[in-house]
Amino acid sequence: MTQPSLVQRLSPHRQFLVAFSGGLDSTVLLHQLVCWRQQDPSVVLRAIHIHHGISANADSWVTHCQQVCEKWQVPLVVERVQLAQSGAGLEAEARQARYQAFRETLQAGEVLLTAQHQDDQSETLLLALKRGSGPAGLSAMPFDAPFAHTRLMRPLLHDSRESLLSWAQKHALTWIEDESNQDDTYDRNFLRLRVLPQLNARWPHFAHAVARSAALCGEQEQLLDELLADELSRLQSDEGALAIAPMVMMSAPKRAAILRRWLSLHHAPMPSREMLTRIWHEVALAREDATPCVHSGGFEVRRFQQQLWCVKALPGQTNTVLAWPDTTASLSLPDNLGELSLVAGGDIRAPHQDEEVTVRFNATGKLHIVGRNGGRKLKKIWQELGVPPWLRDTTPLLFYGETLIAAAGYFVTHDGVCEDGNGVALRWEKTGG
Repeated sequence: MTQPSLVQRLSPHRQFLVAFSGGLDSTVLLHQLVCWRQQDPSVVLRAIHIHHGISANADSWVTHCQQVCEKWQVPLVVERVQLAQSGAGLEAEARQARYQAFRETLQAGEVLLTAQHQDDQSETLLLALKRGSGPAGLSAMPFDAPFAHTRLMRPLLHDSRESLLSWAQKHALTWIEDESNQDDTYDRNFLRLRVLPQLNARWPHFAHAVARSAALCGEQEQLLDELLADELSRLQSDEGALAIAPMVMMSAPKRAAILRRWLSLHHAPMPSREMLTRIWHEVALAREDATPCVHSGGFEVRRFQQQLWCVKALPGQTNTVLAWPDTTASLSLPDNLGELSLVAGGDIRAPHQDEEVTVRFNATGKLHIVGRNGGRKLKKIWQELGVPPWLRDTTPLLFYGETLIAAAGYFVTHDGVCEDGNGVALRWEKTGG
């Protein structure tokens, strides 16, 4: 790797957020960028270090990264993350938490840079083979891909680890060694420590050949993306739901390709062939009166109004009751559901001084809402309003005493209507927009 090659790979971009673990690879990448910045002051750098809380040395790694960034005058963001405990495995959960932190930290105009290299690409492709992946998985890691509202680029992907080590030694760089990298109980480490050395010794150009195969698989996937883009767009609603009926007559391979790309648009984990079969047969083709659901990596695929919906899995709040003693302040909802506030200028009456204000997620009995004649149970109201089942027990309901006043974003009851023109509005600011 040379300085001009890095500049050429990243041009015309000039504003970067660098994923900085403090290890050899990311240290070399950050140093390369600092050298570029010295030659071109238009280059703007920030670094982000993820504290996973897994290693006993995690705090000392933060200190090391802070010292390096201070020396090189690179602003550093340290993000402490909690793993999801979803059962997906430590490596997968750590990666998911890491990339979510990247999404939340990126600023407008920044490109995210990560330091994977050619040897990492070999590991990724072999892991994909182990899982029985198709062309999408075998394309391994792309050099440049859309990410969040910007791009994710891997400028070292064509460089060997040996070349990175040579650069680090030449420039007397210091880096940390993660002790877990020597633990071959992790699949990736097993390949790195035991398998790839033998393959590379037998075939010195193995890593280069693997990278070429991954690139060819990536080209095939890109071609499929282009060929299916218009049809996928026609199948989707404005809310991102996928129409089922047009897919019934498709061939199974085409339907699977459509489903994969649809799930990717929702940032859901890539499904196995078995998972795609379950989504189609257990959800799309379930009996009409069923409310089917398939769980996959923190997401749920559901059917509603003859469409498939991909939604983040949220715990139901049916039995939750939240006191709201001071309605001049906002109320935080559980499980990242957002915040509620009462603001002036709405059609809901303000609570009387002797009325206790609570937020709940369930209501019993016959309800009388504005715009409907007669009383209805809440389940019937949700059906009439077209509210999907998975949103019904996570939508906050405003109560004064034991009286339902309003459902955030949906309706006001007759008991909650303001008669004097000095009403309030129930504003629900959902997490993530």
